Amino acid sequence: MIPYGRQSISEEDIQAVVDVLKSDFLTQGPATRRFEEALEEACDVPHAIAVNSATSALHIGCLALGVGAGDLVWTTPTSFVASSNCALYCGADIDFVDIDPKTFNLSPQKLEEKLKQAKAKGRLPKLVIPVHLTGQPCDMAAIHALGQAYGFAIMEDASHCIGGKYKGVPIGACEYSDITVFSFHPVKIVTTAEGGACTTQDKGLAEKLKMLRTHGITRDETLMTEASHGPWYYQQTMLGYNYRMTELQAALGVSQMQRVHEFVARRHELAARYETLLADLPLDRPYQHPDSYSGYHLYVIQPHFDKLSKTHKQVFEELRAEGLGVNLHYIPIHTQPYYKGLGFKDGDFPAAEDYYAKSISIPLYHAMTEAQQDEVTAILKRVLT
Repeated sequence: MIPYGRQSISEEDIQAVVDVLKSDFLTQGPATRRFEEALEEACDVPHAIAVNSATSALHIGCLALGVGAGDLVWTTPTSFVASSNCALYCGADIDFVDIDPKTFNLSPQKLEEKLKQAKAKGRLPKLVIPVHLTGQPCDMAAIHALGQAYGFAIMEDASHCIGGKYKGVPIGACEYSDITVFSFHPVKIVTTAEGGACTTQDKGLAEKLKMLRTHGITRDETLMTEASHGPWYYQQTMLGYNYRMTELQAALGVSQMQRVHEFVARRHELAARYETLLADLPLDRPYQHPDSYSGYHLYVIQPHFDKLSKTHKQVFEELRAEGLGVNLHYIPIHTQPYYKGLGFKDGDFPAAEDYYAKSISIPLYHAMTEAQQDEVTAILKRVLT
């Protein structure tokens, strides 16, 4: 079966992990800082904080931005549940903004409409979390302008987007946000097996994020409430978590980051080839905004089901039966049973629900061969024509 995504592990990656296993540090050692420095360089940002998952990064990002009980956080319904769960972990309330049907990202127009209504009701969001779905960045300039006008913080969920750019600037530079979050799950562009990170331009936020990932503890005397008792001394000054990344994960990440631009460039080559291969099939190919240089974590097609004699489910099952490891990213969060228990219902965000009813993620990954891509195309032709 040809999977929709797959990690690329080299002999150099393996050796980097073996070297750590033979070293003095399996956690809280120098590899984690080297990985953070690699992220800082790639994203052109002064601060990167590595953690054990993107979910953890989203959680401490919310906390560092002061999200708590009674606050309101908005994100997109077209994402993995972690993008909204992070607000609930903090005791905040969650709501959603519908997507742009062309980019599949949070719609700035829908956001502005909702902000006007929220202002009239006297309850604006404290934080908005745009999600760069499939690796294509949101319209961050428009979202940032609304943040300035309505006074909310912004945390980019760039789990799909390492190596991508917006208006020529690396995603993660935080030019239009307070914090950016990345994922390094195995199917992502760069992997650390499991892992995540926050980037920020704000030194104060960076210090909070570092403490929140390690039980709220600091060894920096400038952050303590009294003089240090000695070299052994530390203080817990806030309630934090054990969200640290291991040295094994970080070493793998350092090695992987040496190839991040190669990974993304190859994904662009394959996406461009899909544009030609799929041009005559009854489906919509993913639109790319001119301001976007996508990470191309996913390649999402939308077959013309209105012209086919098959349903969405039938096409999906036939593709799987033919050996394509297709998937669907994502089920709208507000339709999940837990969120329906919070008061959301079908029909609340029609563009997100329409996207879900049409979309299929087909294989795209760095090590994919042209022969495999040709096979994907041949299978799609058999199933869709």
